[in-house]
Formats: sequence, C-alpha cells, structure tokens
Amino acid sequence: MSAETMGLRESKKQETRQLISDHATRLFLAQGFEETTIAEIAAAARVAKKTVTNYFPRKEDMALDHHEEFAASLARAVADRAEGESALAALRRYFLAAVEDRSPVAGFAGYEFAHMIAESPTLTARLRELHDQREEALAETLAGYEGEGGGRRGSGGGGGIAPRAAAVLLAAAQRLLFERIQELTLAGRSTDRIAGIVAEEAAHVFDLLAPSLGDYPSTPRA
Repeated sequence: MSAETMGLRESKKQETRQLISDHATRLFLAQGFEETTIAEIAAAARVAKKTVTNYFPRKEDMALDHHEEFAASLARAVADRAEGESALAALRRYFLAAVEDRSPVAGFAGYEFAHMIAESPTLTARLRELHDQREEALAETLAGYEGEGGGRRGSGGGGGIAPRAAAVLLAAAQRLLFERIQELTLAGRSTDRIAGIVAEEAAHVFDLLAPSLGDYPSTPRA
C-alpha cells in the first residue's frame, strides 16, 4: 500500500470520527447526554452502530472528544519545557497560553456544553477520571527526573514519593482552574470576562505553589 493511499485512508478515518463526534454532540446538547442513544447518533451520522462504537468505545468520549489531548497535556508541557525551566513555570506558561487561546482543554466550551456536563453523572465521572489520568501521566514524566538530581531523596529511600507529590499539587491546581472556568461559564460570564478573571486567579494559585515547587525538578533540561 502506498503512502498516499495510507494517508487518504487515515484522512477518511479522521473525517468519519469527527462527523460522528459532531452529530453526537449536537444530539447531546439538544436531548441530554444520558437520553441520547448510540442508534440515534448512528442514524444522524448515517453510519452503522458498529462504526460508532469502533471509533468511540465509550459513549462519553464522543462528547469529551479532546480526552487524549487532555490526559497528556500536563506531562507534555513539562517534557517540552525550556532548559532550566521548572515544572511549575512550564505549567503556568501552558495554562496561561490555553486561556489566551480560549482552549476547550482548559475548560472553555460555552454555557450549553458546560451545562450538559454538569447535568450528566456519566460525563461528570468521566471528567474526574480524565483529571486523574492527567495527574498520573504528569507523575510518570516527573519520575523520569528522579535519580538525575531532580528528586529530593531522603535517607529512607523514598525518593519516588517526590514526583507523585509534585504531580498531585500541580494537577490539583490545573483541576481547580478548569473547574473555575466551568463555574464561571455556568454563572453566565462571557468568555473574555472568564479569561480575565481566571488569568488573575491562576497567577495567585501558581504563586502559592512557588515556595515548594519553584525549582522542581532541579535537573536542567538537556
């Protein structure tokens, strides 16, 4: 199979995936997530039910279709940070850029979408799970700097706790700010107003973490 043929097939798969997600989201917003069936989504997208489940084994991932990017986002921001930059500084920069872009990964999705999530126990639970996955991925990335001068190992040999503790704190800050954006969205604030409020509040949150995590991990980037 030629590279061109493979590229066309992959492009077609991405188009089909996006088509399903778009129709699913439209139905979720109109009818409610819990009330919408896979059969209705398949009919709207003009594909078989099996096609829907092949692309989206979990119904909730049709609504939260940035889930893979979301789960990897904090770990990627730390892994790609500048030489000598701390994880905290990298994540501060990442979050403020996401606010500037009004990124859905940061929580900007509009009133109707935020309301849909808030009204769905399934979506609320899935979002909690994604936050947990994001924290775990960040911990794994930070753990890679242990033993290279980036950890604070104690005499008891418990150095492995440092990246996990740092990930809990850093991911919790991001989770808080995500939830704050959702809260302000549901309160009816405009997107630009939310961005202004959250940018200011984020600076305070990250400043609170600076005394303990301002230089973590201490290993410079190569």
